[in-house]
Amino acid sequence: MKRICVYGAGAIGAHLAARLAAAGAEVSVIARGAHLAAMRARGITLRDAAGDHTLPVQAAESAAEIGPVDAVLVTVKAPALPAVAAGIAPLLGQDTPVAFIMNGIPWWYFDGIGGALKGKRLSVLDPDDALRRAVGVERALGGVIYAASAVVAPGIVTSEHADLKLFLGEPGGVVSPRAQALAALLSAGGMPTDAVGNIRHRIWGKLLGNMVVGPLCLLSRQDMKATLTDPAIFEAGVRISDEGTALARALGHDLKVPGEVRMRRFGETAHKPSILQDLELGRPMEIDALFTAPLHLGQDLGVPMPNFALMVALARQAATAAGLYQPPMG
Repeated sequence: MKRICVYGAGAIGAHLAARLAAAGAEVSVIARGAHLAAMRARGITLRDAAGDHTLPVQAAESAAEIGPVDAVLVTVKAPALPAVAAGIAPLLGQDTPVAFIMNGIPWWYFDGIGGALKGKRLSVLDPDDALRRAVGVERALGGVIYAASAVVAPGIVTSEHADLKLFLGEPGGVVSPRAQALAALLSAGGMPTDAVGNIRHRIWGKLLGNMVVGPLCLLSRQDMKATLTDPAIFEAGVRISDEGTALARALGHDLKVPGEVRMRRFGETAHKPSILQDLELGRPMEIDALFTAPLHLGQDLGVPMPNFALMVALARQAATAAGLYQPPMG
């Protein structure tokens, strides 16, 4: 793998693009606005504990400007996925894998597994099967990332996470050569990356945090530490965590960490969840991938989630009132 395109070079995308360029890859990015203009002019500057590193990339507004590549990393927010489905075709060669490194339940979640839910469609995440047609499950890789990144100025991204980590995995559960090759390239650029055999377990490990502190902080308009100092909110978080853990267990993933322990960990961090950052910055909010899809799964599987259901309803109203979310039809 040599030519890599990052589709959606916001904070996470620009960070990964910089790591790939540091590893010697020929990196292209799809972005827009002032961020695009800055990267066209100067490349990407990654600012981390070791200082500033400016790295060359090909910055474009559309895939048509780039052409076929060896691999694509999709790092957009979930509401932008229909645009990715409409625009990704020029990047895809015969064997180009597409890694979706995003928060929430992925559109391909029930492909490549057995049991009664095999092949289940999550229409709220992939309306009209647009991604399934444009990309196909056979190209898809899942990705779960831990990297506190932010675009602090056009073309400049910071990384402040003390324990960077990225997991890549196939929907079918194998550790494939293509996932290993991409993981090795990212690791060589300074992003520790593992190709894993059960990416769904990693998805639930991160998603549960989004499900719990996302709506609570969205309603409090404060970071996790400030929000969870209130004992009543802390206890509500424990109940939501327990409901999410029960849902994960129903899908075959025992996360083991008790709700109270999980909430104490969250309460130590003065970090604003991404869903609150989106509200504050006026960006489309990932309500469906983070909240609606898990709630629907709980209903389908008969897992009671009354506290989470209340939080989802309130989060939807807050996002809709801000003009940053449109509830799906039907």
